[in-house]
Amino acid sequence: MVLLNAFATPLMLSATNVALPTIGENFSLSAVALSWVPLAYLMASAMFILIFGRLADARGRKRFFLLGTSAVVLSSAFTALSISGSMLIAGRFLQGVSAAMVYATQMAIVSSVFPQEQRGKVIGLVVATVYVGLATGPLLGGIVTDLFGWRANFLLHIPLALIVLAIGLWYVREEWLGLAQDFDLAGGILFSGTIALLCIGVSFFPSALSWPLLALFLLGLIVFVRYALKKDNPIWDIRLFVNNPIFTRSCGASMIMYTATYANTVLISLYLQQVKAFSASLAGLILITQPATMALISPAAGSLSDRMEPRVLATVGMALTALGLFLLSTLNADSATWIVVATLFMTGVGFSLFSSPNANAIMGGVGSKDYGSASAAMATTRILGQLGSMVLVAFAMAVVIGDRLIYDSNQAQLAQAIRLCFLIAAGICVPGIFLSAARGRMHS
Repeated sequence: MVLLNAFATPLMLSATNVALPTIGENFSLSAVALSWVPLAYLMASAMFILIFGRLADARGRKRFFLLGTSAVVLSSAFTALSISGSMLIAGRFLQGVSAAMVYATQMAIVSSVFPQEQRGKVIGLVVATVYVGLATGPLLGGIVTDLFGWRANFLLHIPLALIVLAIGLWYVREEWLGLAQDFDLAGGILFSGTIALLCIGVSFFPSALSWPLLALFLLGLIVFVRYALKKDNPIWDIRLFVNNPIFTRSCGASMIMYTATYANTVLISLYLQQVKAFSASLAGLILITQPATMALISPAAGSLSDRMEPRVLATVGMALTALGLFLLSTLNADSATWIVVATLFMTGVGFSLFSSPNANAIMGGVGSKDYGSASAAMATTRILGQLGSMVLVAFAMAVVIGDRLIYDSNQAQLAQAIRLCFLIAAGICVPGIFLSAARGRMHS
């Protein structure tokens, strides 16, 4: 049940990223507006994942997992029927809300079922399945975009989601609950509003309106942290991070890693189709490199983290990823295709060495009663990192290209914005390397 969803949702995500240039041309979207197609999804996921994680602990993790799966099906159909850019972005927001229910529960379900000595192996399997979906999406997305148009990309995963629902409703009888706690509505609203302020504020950059919005974001973040530390049962138990260096630094490293790498598919898709003028199918074939590498290596990395220190594997992986991102920052219109493939392979190896061991360290840093909160925290830091990655893209597009249409923009300017994103991403990895290395020992 979990593995099928772990494949289906990334399949849709990566397929959609390949279709972004076609979507931008179809709706005459500016570079900044186009960046909101993935950004709206991530913003919604980040806004609601904590809320659903807490509700799932109290009402049933499988229940919310299946409810989220049902909502993904409906919101995907709505998005595929979009008749305007605004409707498409609204549909992506609804998809993000739906997916938040799945993200908040799938690792909690897995951690509830398997004992500690098998957890790393199973988490590695889940992560590998995610990467198989990410690897399959670009190729299928490119093909269906060329043959049937961009709308088909939002329908690819629906048959698999229906199978997940059938398995969950008729074959999986168990239900998993956490400790019943009062629901923190005020904290949920405060956190969600803070995330929205960040995304909207960056999208207006560099206009004067962005600065007060970003200032309100910082103020909201400070208020939320102070509130969560004083609240008995906050929506996000910040106290999990207090006096728990393995958990805290592992979550921090995860957020940095996803901030640095999540936008790779979006940026390389734009580079290949807009700068290099490749077809969607050919771009999708090249984009398979990184997630396919992750799918192959992640299970072994997860199993290895059961026997040796996760921090060693994760730190080496982040360093290798930083090098790959730096090499991607040198791409231009004349760069050979093999360089793109080689660097995507390098970042794929690096991320594989990081992801499964880091997830094992996060879940191993708490007791079984906190699996739901830890799973939500892990998903939250991941999504905040992904959100930060797309915020970085929106920022670079706003600064370099502005409100010009993405398919009418100067290729040199688009390439400049892409290089800027990769260079900043490589720099972000540097403090992440030290944070990962300093997390402490998990195995005695």
